[in-house]
Order: sequence, then C-alpha cells, then structure tokens
Amino acid sequence: MTTSYRTIELFCDRQGVATLMLNRPEKHNALNADMIAELTEAAARIAADDKIRVVVLGSQGLTFCAGGDLLWMRDQVARDRAGKMEGALDLSRMLRALDELPKPLIGRVQGNAFGGGVGLMSVCDIVVAVEPCQFALTETRLGLIPATIGPYVVRRIGEGAARRLILNGIRFSATEAGRIGLVSVICPLDDLDRQVAEQAASFLDCAPGAVAATKRLVRQLARQELADPLSDTASLLADRWESVEGQAGIEAFLQRQPMPWSRK
Repeated sequence: MTTSYRTIELFCDRQGVATLMLNRPEKHNALNADMIAELTEAAARIAADDKIRVVVLGSQGLTFCAGGDLLWMRDQVARDRAGKMEGALDLSRMLRALDELPKPLIGRVQGNAFGGGVGLMSVCDIVVAVEPCQFALTETRLGLIPATIGPYVVRRIGEGAARRLILNGIRFSATEAGRIGLVSVICPLDDLDRQVAEQAASFLDCAPGAVAATKRLVRQLARQELADPLSDTASLLADRWESVEGQAGIEAFLQRQPMPWSRK
C-alpha cells in the first residue's frame, strides 16, 4: 500500500509494517494545517486497514519535527476566536487519532524534536531515538503554552519532569529523554533502522486483536477510565477468552503448533 499526500508519506510492506513519514524536510517537518489534516486522515486509514499490524512514525531530513510551523501559527493569531478554536481542535484531534490507533506506534526519531514534535513522540508506544538528538518544549519562549500536547506529554514523562522542562523551555538530551520515559531506546544513527525493525518485528508474533485490546486497556487503566476496575477488567478478560483469537491461541499452544498470526 502506498498513498500520495502533500506533506506526509504512507506505505506498508508485505509483513504489515506501515511507515508514516513527515515529509516537509525543508521546513524541518513543522506541523501546518495540511500536515495536521493529512496525519488525521492517515491515522483513520491505518486504523481501518486490517493488513497493517505495526506503524512506524518517522520523518524525512535532519529534523524529526520542529513543532508548529510559525507561518501556520501566525495565521492562527490572525483568525477570530472560532477560527482559533478550530485550528487548535484540529491539532488535538490529530494527536488523539494517533494516540488511539489500535496498532502499535513506534517513533523513529533521527533528529531534534521541539514542541509538537515532542507531542508526537508522546503518543507513540515505543520511541527509538538517535544519541545526538535534542528535545525541548519551547512554547513559553514564544508566549504560548503546550496545551494540546500537554495531556500526552505530562502522562508520558510525569508531572515532576514536566514542571522542570516545560515551564522554561530548556533543551534536554536523548539520555535525559530516556531517563524520564519519553524515549525507549537510544542508539547511534547507523543502528536506527535495525533497532526500529527489531521493535516492529516483536509485534508480528502477537495477535493483532489482543494487541489492540491491550493498548486500549493500558490507556483506560492509566487514565482511570474504568468505572469499576474489578468487574470491568474481568469482563475484558472474559471477552478475550470468548474471542476467536483467544481460543485459537490457547488451542495452538496446547497442540504445540504455531500461532495463526505468527510470521513464522
């Protein structure tokens, strides 16, 4: 599968590993209205495609994502209140669409990320980043606040690290990003693709429906969205016992046969 867009690229290999690439390298992959809309549309396409089992979010060029495009932000400033709300909601919906993808999302971070770029990293399940990368949440230096990305960033790195890094907009290293949980794996540039491929391959031995249900469960538990955790989690487990995947997996294990969804 290959799809044509103006600001992003989306393609999928035969194993079901999709690659979603930001493609504005001349603008350091800064987010503008077109990219926000295209990322939202691509997320919906990925979610609906059963052939896709894993998604890699990366970018072309030297910078992963410089945050919001300054010309786009200037346009937002010039809009009336309703227009400003529309632009902010578009950004929020894009982040939510990526955060709620029913497929694992792996960030491939080959360069610096600022502002909204850190927001994109925060909605990934796993982030693999190159050692020299620098990160920053620079909104306060522009007289703004990281409002739309804030829920994802604060959940990802915790309140203490957020207070230390968001209020002053200072840069921090990949090592620090790893320490606070923003980055999962740190590697040299020449090992980036191997590390990303290894992370993606690990999901190909897992049942797609179970992965999607588990990802949703993690979100619900972390955000305290279950009204009755005791009853609700028991119900969710019973659902999986009743599922085609669950029954097939248990039977294959007992019969010492390969799992139906395994790449082997």
